[in-house]
Amino acid sequence: MLVVSMGRTWRARFGLAITWQVMEAQIASGYRQAMMKQAASTQTAHAQTGKVGDLIKEWRTRRRLSQLDLALEAGVSQRHLSFVESGRSAPSRDMVETLSEHLGLPLRERNVLLLSAGFAPAFAERQLTDPSMNAARAAVERVLKGYEPNPALAIDRYWNLVMANAAVGPLLGLVSDKALLEGQINILKLSLHPGGLAPFINNLARWKSHVLWRLGEQINVTCDPKLIEIERELAAYPAPSAPKGKPWEDADAIALPFELKLGDQLLSFITTTTVFGTPADVTLSELAVEAFFPSNPETAAAMQAMAKARQN
Repeated sequence: MLVVSMGRTWRARFGLAITWQVMEAQIASGYRQAMMKQAASTQTAHAQTGKVGDLIKEWRTRRRLSQLDLALEAGVSQRHLSFVESGRSAPSRDMVETLSEHLGLPLRERNVLLLSAGFAPAFAERQLTDPSMNAARAAVERVLKGYEPNPALAIDRYWNLVMANAAVGPLLGLVSDKALLEGQINILKLSLHPGGLAPFINNLARWKSHVLWRLGEQINVTCDPKLIEIERELAAYPAPSAPKGKPWEDADAIALPFELKLGDQLLSFITTTTVFGTPADVTLSELAVEAFFPSNPETAAAMQAMAKARQN
């Protein structure tokens, strides 16, 4: 099952979750970044040394749960949980999996927790090109094709480009710094870098604030040090100061638009995110399709015209 998410719902896993993007423009403070980096370093160290209790405590603290809260949710005694966190008791595999579930850990982090406890990972991590992933890859390709003539692309955990439909090509053609198109293409860097799409984004200040907010939400969930480095790099890119208040000026707006200024033409899009609803593979759990839908008739007509031009 594929789940479509529009807005604050971050890659919900079950059912069809659709929420519109209604968000405050927030840039992570230096203090929060420092705390995230420290937590990520601690997480990595615990995983390497096998201190599962410390790692569980770290995640519990990040989720703002007391020992009693987590114990009640997971159906274990607070005393047992306390012994596990202090290292006086070793958790069973079932307990680790139960705690992971109630802590809301992504599949990759669940594997780390299991390894820290001395158990084998529960979830495989295969390349999308693996034959066993043919059905999933075909599903992504169909989704991308189905979004045409509107741009849509598939990204991984770090926002690296995995696949894209034909409508993305003209956007990549706007990039002046061709180094951004070499190797792994990071779409966040591509959109905010001065040599990327930044000079063409009409609402760059608000869009950058939105990107940083969304990346911050992902960091809150995963505590991934590489994402923290990406966040720091993006924050350093030049952009006008974001206005205070809501991330759009039009009181009737339903979502923060992505606005591209191409000559005398202004293209306006709203974005959606599509993910696999019940992934059992780490790669699939981290894969998402970002699509850009016209927010007005003029943009829709422009997308149709570009599609016809590509066919000629």
